[in-house]
Amino acid sequence: MNKTDCPSPSFAMITCAHGAEQAVKQAIAPEGWRLAFSRPGFVTAKHDSSQTLPSGTFIRTVASSIGQSKNELGSAQIAKLIASLEAADPAARPFDQLHVWAKDRAAIGRFDFEPGIDEVACAVSEEIYAAISEKWLRCDAPNRIAEPGARVLDVVLVEPSHWFFGTHTATVWSTRWPGGVQPIDPAEEPVSRAYYKAAEAITWSGFNLQPGDLAVEIGSAPGGACGRLLELGLRVIGVDPAEMDPRIAEHPRFRHIQARGGDLPRREFRGAKWMLVDSNVKPDQTLVTVGNIVTNRQSDFRGLLITLKLGDYDASASIDRWRTKVESWNPKSIEIRQLARNKCEVCFAVAMQGDA
Repeated sequence: MNKTDCPSPSFAMITCAHGAEQAVKQAIAPEGWRLAFSRPGFVTAKHDSSQTLPSGTFIRTVASSIGQSKNELGSAQIAKLIASLEAADPAARPFDQLHVWAKDRAAIGRFDFEPGIDEVACAVSEEIYAAISEKWLRCDAPNRIAEPGARVLDVVLVEPSHWFFGTHTATVWSTRWPGGVQPIDPAEEPVSRAYYKAAEAITWSGFNLQPGDLAVEIGSAPGGACGRLLELGLRVIGVDPAEMDPRIAEHPRFRHIQARGGDLPRREFRGAKWMLVDSNVKPDQTLVTVGNIVTNRQSDFRGLLITLKLGDYDASASIDRWRTKVESWNPKSIEIRQLARNKCEVCFAVAMQGDA
């Protein structure tokens, strides 16, 4: 075979939670991806042939890498971006969206860090948009939610002076959000950050929660996730020995059962369609408790959103075993992801029956 007949290599740039890089590398290695560059929260990899972009539990975003630039001057960075675009495909049509974000600078929750579009990324995105929108973009502003099928130009700020460029096509929700982080602006300050975790999990799962449905949350205190469920119009039962925030406890569609989930008679769950679980109990015990509830003949759950605490990323080796346990409940489907708002934990979205 001539050299020109060899398939073109693939380059992928991946963002993940700060600390999850090794879990990402281990997941993509069996597919033939080799590490090219790595920093906390960011990994690039190369494959010797043209490949579909990798996916996995700990991959928050992934794009086809088209270049990078390291310079203190934003104008020089943008010039390199334009050169990379022209080299990648001179005849390419404009992109539907521009997403610009910084990799996680710390573990989520450490020093109160939360992922999202920070001030630097916001300023850089405006500068890039102003410089390239006429030729390369057909959106009215940067960092909009992309529609399914949209072509997205990605710029990751590994450092303020070190940018990586890539492209991807939007499909599922996490690929549509800038940096894989759900943009959400609550009407009032949530009770806790569990609000954001629940909002992301509900949207990512695709579960068809409807106003008036009954949802149960095990490990509900102080009420962040319950706040999101109530905001969506659901009736909510919160199960937790600890006290709930008064804003949740006094809501007319909320009932607090001050107990542990495994201690309750099954009749307490009668009529519930949805279950959220986010307690500090060890994963194996959490799955025993949930399994005893959902496999009971009185159970009528449509979908479960179960957060399992890893403790450290070495525990990711147990995820397959946990999945096998959940499969014993005979669900319709299981999706597993470290959500952008998760700390060192993963979310299982389990569709049980009916129109989940």
